[in-house]
Amino acid sequence: MSTLQPALNAASAATIPAPAAPAAPVISAKTWIAVIGATLGAFMAVLNIQIVNASLADIQGAIGAGIDDGGWISTSYLIAEIVVIPLSGWLAQVFSIRIYLLTNAVLFLALSAACALAQDLPQMIALRAVQGFTGGVLIPMAFTLIITLLPRAKQPVGLAMFALSATFAPAIGPTIGGYLTENFGWQYIFYVNLVPGAVMVAMLWYALEAKPMKLAQLAEGDWAGIITMAIGLSALQTVLEEGNKDDWFGSPFIVKLSVIAAVALTAFLIIELTVKKPLLNLRLLVRRNFGFGMLANFLLGIALYGSVFILPQYLARIQGYNAEQIGFVLAWTGLPQLLLIPLVPRLMQKFDARIIIGIGFALFAASSFMNITMTNDYAADQLFWPNVVRAIGQALVMAPLSAVATAGIEAENAGSASGLFNMMRNLGGAVGIALLQTVLTKREQYHSNVLMQSVSVFEQATRTRLEQLTQYFVNHGVLDRADAAHRAYVAIGHTVQKQAFILAFSDTFYLLGMALIVALAAVLFLKKAGQTSAGGAH
Repeated sequence: MSTLQPALNAASAATIPAPAAPAAPVISAKTWIAVIGATLGAFMAVLNIQIVNASLADIQGAIGAGIDDGGWISTSYLIAEIVVIPLSGWLAQVFSIRIYLLTNAVLFLALSAACALAQDLPQMIALRAVQGFTGGVLIPMAFTLIITLLPRAKQPVGLAMFALSATFAPAIGPTIGGYLTENFGWQYIFYVNLVPGAVMVAMLWYALEAKPMKLAQLAEGDWAGIITMAIGLSALQTVLEEGNKDDWFGSPFIVKLSVIAAVALTAFLIIELTVKKPLLNLRLLVRRNFGFGMLANFLLGIALYGSVFILPQYLARIQGYNAEQIGFVLAWTGLPQLLLIPLVPRLMQKFDARIIIGIGFALFAASSFMNITMTNDYAADQLFWPNVVRAIGQALVMAPLSAVATAGIEAENAGSASGLFNMMRNLGGAVGIALLQTVLTKREQYHSNVLMQSVSVFEQATRTRLEQLTQYFVNHGVLDRADAAHRAYVAIGHTVQKQAFILAFSDTFYLLGMALIVALAAVLFLKKAGQTSAGGAH
């Protein structure tokens, strides 16, 4: 009997079916509703940056703000947003995700309506700052919910939805802002938040689980890190926003703020690397995928926000387009993304995500290089194909980059990863806009000097053109020939300056293209997502 038993056991084992492969995790409808509601909030928060920028001139006129001071309507929002993004992971632990997210979502809507009712510049700046503080919460919290609530297999779908907020919202913002301002009034760029915002609040109210608050963590918070980070980021953002206008380090105000930013951010780095419970786990940056992903994301921010800044400037200054016309030109950087982004998760199932990211950055760079030979006639028709190529590139980058960069991030580090990743893209945008403003100013001066050397009164072509213009003004009612000659000189000066600006705008697109080439190089250092262990191997 004993000799037969092993054989019988083996025979019995042979008849038992092999264990089935583990079934794909079932995701409840509530989870999807929470993710969709949160990404809708992130979309609205990002949209509120560009939708206001498109209508800034109208707002400034309505509330009696000058051009320089009116810039603070956007700056105050951006400063508050960039400060709160890295804070959100910790604050969500303290107050619970449900209470923290719902409170800020409701406040964001209330403040949107309040901004539409602002009577003067101080009111508007204060309301926009608080709105930015509440809106900034919505961006990293959407990202956190995606990488914590969704299993790895479904994260590409969630990240594709998040990409709509990260890349589609900035692209479509000027279109919506321009249309609403021209047809209904600037107040409607704030009122437009109310209906989708109510839907967002309802979804989050229904779907997010109620969990107890942990208010005791307030006493244990990394307050030194919080204070130094808030001071450093606020000062840095202000320097980047105001530097070009104030002649950078020629301004004592900018010099002082730069010193404050450098000291505070250095102290923040030291604190975060030495305290037991840091606000942000900066050691995540030494993980290969997260570190290079952050670099690529920073450069993406430069190009993403930089291109949305520079194109409207070009169309308004050189082609004389109004806000609505600019919006329709930029629509072609947004609408193709709406069609393509939902397809990206399928592409990620079939192809290595790094290849998709690389193609996306290459196309985005190509779209910038397509604009480096701009002329006086370069307008909506000529911008169509570069904008479409740019839209395809942007659609391919965001979701795969987020997935590869955050692969292997543990649940306890999700808040830090989300805060760092989203802060870095916004910081890239601030750096990009500041850099492009400076390049535009300096290169316009350079090209003006070069062109003026060719437009000399000693040149026969210049004298002939001056005579033609003088005669033109005489024929059109200018009785004094000396006055007509003066107007001819001014007209030539304007022509030279316009051409210098066109050349300078071409240079800014070259700079954007080069930034994206560097981002493409960073992608080459990424490991395949599957090679990163659950523990987040380097």
